[in-house]
Amino acid sequence: MANPKVNFYFDKEKKWQQEIETLRTLALDSGLVEELKWGCPCYTLDGANIVLIHTFKEYCAYLFFKGSLMPDPGNILIQQTENVQSARQIRFTGNVQVVDMTETLKTYIAAAISVEKSGAKVELKKTAEFKMPQEFQSKLDTIPALKEAFEKLTPGRQRNYLLHFSQPKQSSTRESRIEKAMPLIMNGKGLND
Repeated sequence: MANPKVNFYFDKEKKWQQEIETLRTLALDSGLVEELKWGCPCYTLDGANIVLIHTFKEYCAYLFFKGSLMPDPGNILIQQTENVQSARQIRFTGNVQVVDMTETLKTYIAAAISVEKSGAKVELKKTAEFKMPQEFQSKLDTIPALKEAFEKLTPGRQRNYLLHFSQPKQSSTRESRIEKAMPLIMNGKGLND
């Protein structure tokens, strides 16, 4: 059943309105519960996130939270970036495409539900497996209090910092990001806290 708290998302969207309405109907017809999470329609099973609808400038998409564990016979699941470990998208650029894929999408939603019911878990990379930028390693080696504060952060916060520091191609940009983040780390805060 449609959740009235989520209606605004479908009402505000202009470019992808038909597409996301069709995606909403398919998700609701699968028996999932509609909720609002991260400002987007999210469809859950017993409180577990199964699939989310989101829009971008170039496309709209279904995002399957455990997509990396799902079968993909149509080879249509997309990993957004190399750092996304679990979630996978199916992207759409028109309502005809969504309608033409209706049976396939029902199959993928059913597969996502099966994965969740099976209790399967995604094996996430450990923090030590993430790239450590040399600039940050130098800071950790020369500032013991920074190293201690970083090691006290949750693994998720550590990974977020490592990803943030590793992204720029130029060393000067990496240095700048590290300098700006050091006070947060020293205060036990994550990048987005």
